[in-house]
Amino acid sequence: MARIVNFSAGPAVLPEEVLARAGDEMLDWRGTGMCVMEMSHRGREFMSIAAEAEKDLRDLLAIPPGYKVLFLQGGATLQFAQIPMNLLAGKGKADYVVTGEWSKKAVKEAQAYCDVHIAASSEDKAFTYAPSQWNVRPDTAYVHYCSNETIGGVEFHAIPEAKNIPLVADASSHLLSRPLEVSKFGLIYAGAQKNIGPAGLTIVIVRDDLVGRAAKGTPSVMDYKQQAAADSMLNTPATYSIYIAGLVFKWLKALGGLAEIERRNIAKAQLLYDYLDGSSFYRNSVNPKDRSRMNVPFTLKDATQDGAFLKGAEERGMVQLKGHRSVGGMRASIYNAMPLAGVQQLVAYMKEFEAKHG
Repeated sequence: MARIVNFSAGPAVLPEEVLARAGDEMLDWRGTGMCVMEMSHRGREFMSIAAEAEKDLRDLLAIPPGYKVLFLQGGATLQFAQIPMNLLAGKGKADYVVTGEWSKKAVKEAQAYCDVHIAASSEDKAFTYAPSQWNVRPDTAYVHYCSNETIGGVEFHAIPEAKNIPLVADASSHLLSRPLEVSKFGLIYAGAQKNIGPAGLTIVIVRDDLVGRAAKGTPSVMDYKQQAAADSMLNTPATYSIYIAGLVFKWLKALGGLAEIERRNIAKAQLLYDYLDGSSFYRNSVNPKDRSRMNVPFTLKDATQDGAFLKGAEERGMVQLKGHRSVGGMRASIYNAMPLAGVQQLVAYMKEFEAKHG
């Protein structure tokens, strides 16, 4: 059976080269006679896989000295609680920027641990832009924002200025889609199931001075210091997810790194947005300068035709185009592993559907 064109927001499409490599190594990883899933996480074989994955990630992002890289579990959602547990350092207050459903969830979780101040919000315009003016308290422990909102398709294309306050970013849906100046951040975190690998793995990149400040009562597996000291193996890590992520890192490096994947992502997004902007049948409501390259939501002129649109797409081998239940409409997630041909196929179908139903 031919591969489908998978526009899922996550778990999402993976590079075919990575899947093929994993398939070749499924029964026998490099002459060991076993699958990575069968390895002890403390054995030399898996330890080498984890170490190589970390090195390649550091190379791709040019992570400077003075940052820990952690391979954790629990998804980005667990980080909503883990971050205040580790970064408040007795201050009892944190600032949040709200640009959609995921930053709203982060706020709700943090409110159980501290006084949360909303430094900026785009709720006044239904989360269709990225606010540039932030009112950050000078004595706050950190300021948190979601740098790409998967549901609403809003992306910060420049790194906000947080002055001397640790900047924390939920970069789940666009980490590794473009170069990133890590030194501007106190902490970056991302669930793997968008651009990095399978669900089950969470990447945390945290500045050294923010490690070792966990509040009393923080569970050991949620203490960054303890996890860093144990090389992210305080308990059994998501071994196979780390292995696949490592293959993705190598795939990105072979392509030419993050500058090259950014070039490809810009081309894919531009193709789709250009068509949307030239059509009166489809609409994307996000401020053009804040549009996500990864997640492109759009609506049809007549919402009663949504079902027919989705059915026709599926018949043509394109799936997971239904928008999130909280906003409706459609959404095309075009992560790193989505080829340009997939977006071209989608645009061709959108033209066909518009000609028939417009």
